[in-house]
Amino acid sequence: MNNLAIRVENLSKRYRIGARQAGYKTLRESLTSAFTAPFRRLQRTGDRGRKTEPPSSAPGPRSSVSGQPSTDGYIWALKDLSFEIKSGEVVGIIGRNGAGKSTLLKLLSRVTRPTRGRAEIYGRVGSLLEVGTGFHPELTGRENTYLNGAILGMSRAEIDRKFDEIVAFAEIEEFIDTPVKHYSSGMYVRLGFAVAAHLEPSVLLVDEVLAVGDAPFWTKSINRIRELQNQGMTVLLVTHNMWLVQTACVRAICLEKGEAVADGSPLHVIQTYQHRVAALLDTRSQRDDPPPPGETRLDVFRVHRERGWLSEKEASPDAGLRVEMAGECPHHPAVKFLIRVTSSDGLPYFTVYSDLHAVPPGKRIACEASIPHLMLLPGEYLLWGAICSAEGEDNLLAQQRLPFSVTDAASTVHKYGLFWNRAHWRVGQSE
Repeated sequence: MNNLAIRVENLSKRYRIGARQAGYKTLRESLTSAFTAPFRRLQRTGDRGRKTEPPSSAPGPRSSVSGQPSTDGYIWALKDLSFEIKSGEVVGIIGRNGAGKSTLLKLLSRVTRPTRGRAEIYGRVGSLLEVGTGFHPELTGRENTYLNGAILGMSRAEIDRKFDEIVAFAEIEEFIDTPVKHYSSGMYVRLGFAVAAHLEPSVLLVDEVLAVGDAPFWTKSINRIRELQNQGMTVLLVTHNMWLVQTACVRAICLEKGEAVADGSPLHVIQTYQHRVAALLDTRSQRDDPPPPGETRLDVFRVHRERGWLSEKEASPDAGLRVEMAGECPHHPAVKFLIRVTSSDGLPYFTVYSDLHAVPPGKRIACEASIPHLMLLPGEYLLWGAICSAEGEDNLLAQQRLPFSVTDAASTVHKYGLFWNRAHWRVGQSE
């Protein structure tokens, strides 16, 4: 028990479909609401005493498919989830949008209460959820820092010692006495993470919100997480970044429709997740309807395997390919072609564009592109072909994709990174 940081037992959360959440209140509104609450309760008691008609019956709890709307107007965001996390573990939580990842962190952070089940956390908890969670918009950055520290159980003296370090890490010295409602999303993230990571909780919960920050801050934040792990902190990290899960986490859990479908080593869980996403994409592609007449369409997408292919859908890391594309673009005078390779869940590895080409009225446009070396590590991939406007991927007009895999059974040296490459070496003794 002493080595346990988080225990989750049959944790479930149900939401009513279409229910709205109220926005934040100002300090004046909060004080007014607190002052008038006794009078509102007295009025409601009187209203109930005067009722002559029975209240309308509301649907009670009933079982439903996890993560899917039920016939009674509810949805299960989490369904009977159970796991344990040891102290000092960095665990990545992955899954598609709507799988229940953020709901899990909200329950662990006590932002919302479970419908049933329980979650136990041993030690002080710090959390970074959606942008602005835990901050009062009317308070300044300084005031919110002290407020969050107090919520975490820190004394004012402890916060005083950490305050300058927090502000420097967040890079908002000029705005620390400005109400946070005037902050950009990036400023919110920087201050929120700095507070959560520097007040040294025993357990740190981090949502995908780090993706809002810029690249230098993201790198600094990940380094801070690794530093905290070395100090024995437990970190639960929700992310779509598979590279981060592989490099920063010692364990991963994949959620789907509110349930855990894989739990174990990061590489194993990532592969399970990617296979499930690929199967879903294949199912969807079989149901895709052709574009209506008059719309841009990519009706030719042929892949010619050149050297290094072991089978129709299996390539070696050094394999090459040639792609033919053609289509109709009746409403666009000029277009580009795009070829992209992604992971099976859509993480882009590289993208290449053609030049911008004019489309003669009433004519089709075609292209051919050659990629001599894929230079990919063994794994599952998607090859995308697309027609886009002059804006590039910001305005994709039509696209198609083909799944393929890369294998390299003869080699065991390609273990790290997203790509592989060769180098010419000269090794000798130094004077």
